[in-house]
Amino acid sequence: MKYGESTFDILYLLFAILTGIIILIRHRDRKDVLMGTAALMLGIGDSFHLVPRVLNYFIDRDFTWYLGFGKLVTSITMTVFYILVFLLYKNVYKREDKTIGITIYVLAALRIALCLAPGNKWFTGDGTILWAVLRNLPFIVIGGIVVYLYFKVRREDRYLSRLWIYTLLSFLFYIPVAIFASLLPILGMLMLPKTVCYILMLASFIRKQNGNLK
Repeated sequence: MKYGESTFDILYLLFAILTGIIILIRHRDRKDVLMGTAALMLGIGDSFHLVPRVLNYFIDRDFTWYLGFGKLVTSITMTVFYILVFLLYKNVYKREDKTIGITIYVLAALRIALCLAPGNKWFTGDGTILWAVLRNLPFIVIGGIVVYLYFKVRREDRYLSRLWIYTLLSFLFYIPVAIFASLLPILGMLMLPKTVCYILMLASFIRKQNGNLK
């Protein structure tokens, strides 16, 4: 278990970070910058949580503080990731809806503020389900908006046509873990298919850039 999960986590982080670097090195326009930055945000942000998780398997010491800090960082970087995905939608499909934009930014600010609240007790591992629900509600709404937007335009760009379903599935796998994993740790296994959804999203970014370079 520990070897399989650790190998998967490390390969995922390397894939995400290298994808971001490659897209940014080859960038031609704002779309590439958004995709590359989003990939880097995903990989670097998740490393704060996954690296301590991997080390926890092999080093005999208390990683509670590091794991909590990593979850805090990841919670914020994932929020920024979906803001970048929203901006990518605006740039690719030339859609401009100020109401939706303002809604996403307000929800993102609320999400980050809730994540920073001391009630989460990140560093002691004593967080409650109530706080898990509170901080994730704005995030879930952001995800729902992104799914809706990309679903509407799924036939307009073949490279990003499945981004809506990858996002939807990632949230469906994420919600039980984020809220109930403290009561039922086995739910943590859902993070593996959630991560696969992220990998597929990044693969869509690579295909999109390759299509633009042709």
